[in-house]
Amino acid sequence: MKRIILTGGGTAGHVTPNIALIPRLQEEGYDIHYIGSYNGIEKKLMEDMKIPYHGISSGKLRRYFDIKNFSDPFRVIKGYGEAARLMKSLKPDVVFSKGGFVSVPVVIAAKNHKIPAIIHESDMTPGLANKICIPSAVKICCNFPEAMAHLPKEKAVLTGTPIRQELFQGDPVEAVQFTGLSANKPTILVVGGSTGSVKVNEAVRGCLDELLKTYQIIHLCGKDKVDPAYENRAGYIQYEYIKKELSSLLAFADIVVSRAGANAICELQALAKPNVLIPLGSNASRGDQILNAESFQKQGFSHVLLEENLNNDTLLAAISQVYENRAMYKKTMEASQMTNSIDIIIDLINSACKSNTP
Repeated sequence: MKRIILTGGGTAGHVTPNIALIPRLQEEGYDIHYIGSYNGIEKKLMEDMKIPYHGISSGKLRRYFDIKNFSDPFRVIKGYGEAARLMKSLKPDVVFSKGGFVSVPVVIAAKNHKIPAIIHESDMTPGLANKICIPSAVKICCNFPEAMAHLPKEKAVLTGTPIRQELFQGDPVEAVQFTGLSANKPTILVVGGSTGSVKVNEAVRGCLDELLKTYQIIHLCGKDKVDPAYENRAGYIQYEYIKKELSSLLAFADIVVSRAGANAICELQALAKPNVLIPLGSNASRGDQILNAESFQKQGFSHVLLEENLNNDTLLAAISQVYENRAMYKKTMEASQMTNSIDIIIDLINSACKSNTP
């Protein structure tokens, strides 16, 4: 049996594309194993899917000063040793990495054991983890045409992001039953990413009274970010995180307010869901979400509200603009040339696997 190791972790964005590939990999006859951090979000997600999981030590490599910069390199070295042992014991035919710092020792260990590794870069420019992995990869999948200029020409392949097929199977009726909201009032779904966004949460709650005059709101606010002060507000419902019911909530929502992580916005595009994007500011990141959002706004898929301009008035205006023009946004996204990401990536994996077969 062909064997593949999937890796990636730290946030849901480094795991969900791997989840999207798993059903097709199983159809193709792969024995699938996953390498992630000891207790990252990826561990629970893979265990729920009954995928064999192997935890390794993980450290973050930072561009800025932090006291952990002195200890994390040792965690990375330990992680490399653990990944190398897993390469020897599991003997995979191919490795596929979605990024995050836990993937770095895995991809390097794969190369050192002559196992082809394919990596996926979601953003316009590669993050530090993928920059380190690029020399050890045989192919680099990317999401945006603009990303090709930042990658080695002989390795880069424009694939788009694998979309979980269950997202296309949402049922608005199930969302009404799950949330208890009205089927007849415009609905906003607010998504701040897997860990939530304090600034987005505060902005939404800051103009909640005004929003509830026109809309009802489903607020995915992140772990430990549910605010008891807003419980039992008519037309407003908040959850830390939603997994199983997400497809139905997306089908039910008229518009989405979201951060601009690459995987999240590609899912919105695939579903043709009108959206307001509030990218993470460059003071808190390397600016990749801003570039992602600008690309989507340029293509007519999204309305972008920069974090430094976020306040009650600008948020209300952005939501109103998108809701009033939702048919135009939807039509533009439906007319876009979507690549069949899963098929392209599976073909790359199969080719790499064949090249590694004696």
